[in-house]
Amino acid sequence: MSINDWIERGGTPAAPGSGRLRPLGLREVTLRPGFWQQRQETNRSASLAHIEHWLEKSGWLGNFDAAVAGRLPGDRRGREFADTEVYKLLEAMAWEFGRTRDPVLDRRYRALVSRVAAAQEADGYLNTNFGRPGQAPRYSDLEWGHELYSFGHLVQAGVARARTCGDDELVRVAVRAADHVCAVFGPDGIASVCGHPEIEPALVELFRVTGERRYLDQAKLFVQRRGHQVLADIEFGRSYFQDDIPVRDADVLRGHAVRATYLASGAVDLAVETGDTELLAAVTGQWRATVARRTYLTGGMGSRHQDEAFGEDFALPPDRAYSETCAAIGSVMLSWRLLLAHGDAEYADLIERTLFNVIATAPADDGKGFFYTNTLHQRVPGSEPEPDVLVPRAASSLRAPWFAVSCCPTNLARTFASLAAYVATSDDDGLQLHQYTAAGLGTTLPDGRRIGLEVETVYPRDGRIAVRVTESPDTAWPLSLRVPPWAAGATLDGRPVTPGWARLHRVFAVGDVVVLELPVQPRLTVPDPRIDAVRGCVAVERGPVVLCAESVDLPAGVSLDALFLPGGTALKDDDGTVVVTGRPVGPPDAGWPYGAAAGAPGPDVDIPLKPYHRWGRRGPSTMRVWLPVTDS
Repeated sequence: MSINDWIERGGTPAAPGSGRLRPLGLREVTLRPGFWQQRQETNRSASLAHIEHWLEKSGWLGNFDAAVAGRLPGDRRGREFADTEVYKLLEAMAWEFGRTRDPVLDRRYRALVSRVAAAQEADGYLNTNFGRPGQAPRYSDLEWGHELYSFGHLVQAGVARARTCGDDELVRVAVRAADHVCAVFGPDGIASVCGHPEIEPALVELFRVTGERRYLDQAKLFVQRRGHQVLADIEFGRSYFQDDIPVRDADVLRGHAVRATYLASGAVDLAVETGDTELLAAVTGQWRATVARRTYLTGGMGSRHQDEAFGEDFALPPDRAYSETCAAIGSVMLSWRLLLAHGDAEYADLIERTLFNVIATAPADDGKGFFYTNTLHQRVPGSEPEPDVLVPRAASSLRAPWFAVSCCPTNLARTFASLAAYVATSDDDGLQLHQYTAAGLGTTLPDGRRIGLEVETVYPRDGRIAVRVTESPDTAWPLSLRVPPWAAGATLDGRPVTPGWARLHRVFAVGDVVVLELPVQPRLTVPDPRIDAVRGCVAVERGPVVLCAESVDLPAGVSLDALFLPGGTALKDDDGTVVVTGRPVGPPDAGWPYGAAAGAPGPDVDIPLKPYHRWGRRGPSTMRVWLPVTDS
């Protein structure tokens, strides 16, 4: 598809040149009022300005001005990767402009770009933390310096602008930066990689925009070099950087969770564009193993705090879940690319789980606070952050306005701005619906036939998804609707359908309505017994939504950690709030926590279970997803 076609369609984050499915553009899918439109609108109206304010307040935007004025390193503020938060804001703004054509937003965007562009050096290098008198030399710390990672986000922002607007100042800045990377790290250059992957998918996307083969070749070099111990060893081991095993030889995602998902995304992009079926199969296998053994019920990834990393197989403690918001976004990026490549519903299943239970959990209702990590068990109430104070990286206390490391707010911003891209796809013949939300869709198939749909639903509160045809050719075409794996008893137009794809292939008339009914009644979920941390516990899910118990909903004097569910407990559904009967058990009356009998049980109490994505929105509280079961 040409760049002009993408501009007309509003752009899309990943645009592979081949694959089973094709993404739609942001102007081909319009979110209607509902669960996801509300969050996208909050991102547009509040989060973007909030992030811009904090980038100014923290001095991270001012770093570019200081570079131009020759005031570095003395006036530099923020971590070594602070530049990337500006680039991710620019990417979010580009996607927002692509779908809304908001002229006020565009003026803000152009003002920021002019400050960034002014700091670029003649050879294309752009980084406020390296290379000037008094700073470390360029590429002197590939393990931790994040220079190529920063370039990756700069290029991604340029790609977003190219696909939504065409050539402009940021696109040219990104191209010069990419040319610099190819010159310095090409076949005759520095034979190494960045400690934080991100340049890989960025270069492939720039190849897709420009057609310049050197960007694809450079991405290939980076993927090939990874895993050959080109980076120095560290206390966490080279697996932290995914530099312990070549990408195509690994069998599971490992190390730092964000790094792992970004690298895997770039490897899928590379495999698709080069026809490397072996590499694609390797990453597909890693995804399946990671989902089966290293992923939380919420879809979150990363169980180790010390290195923000995947743990060993089935090491998924709920109270020590790191589950970084950025890792969830990386998971969505990877799953989306695999979905486009293979067309299998399982990838959209994980995207749905992650969107509803991590991505929706992270931001505050007003779009001005964020979770960095996403625990599944909060043992002590958190503290309310000051609204105008930067906080250290938070380990699931309460949503904070800004962090010393603020990768998650900007990552959420670009995700919500481009969210419509994940709703549906097309192929040579018809349309596929992956995520259910009220929306309007309109696209043109490769043969010129136009298809338009209006999706009417209040999902996930209710499982009825009505798809009304608003435009259709007079020839038959297939409409495919995803049936999630939990949806036993689902029907399509009254006929039973099984998990996977439900397809209708026929001539559709304007005004036809297709109804998919997904049973969203609550259900008990038991863990794999190899997950030791939650053995003997159950969780409750309702449709795609994981539920949790929160201390603010319990009677006075009842501790959440003292509650057990009696065996055979019933689930009572009240429009999304599920009530279960809990039995408080007093702690042992002993000075040693082993061997003592539990205290006497108290009277049964009702435990309201509410969507996990709503937790922590009513002040400090304790919370848990997994509830212990007792037969006594």
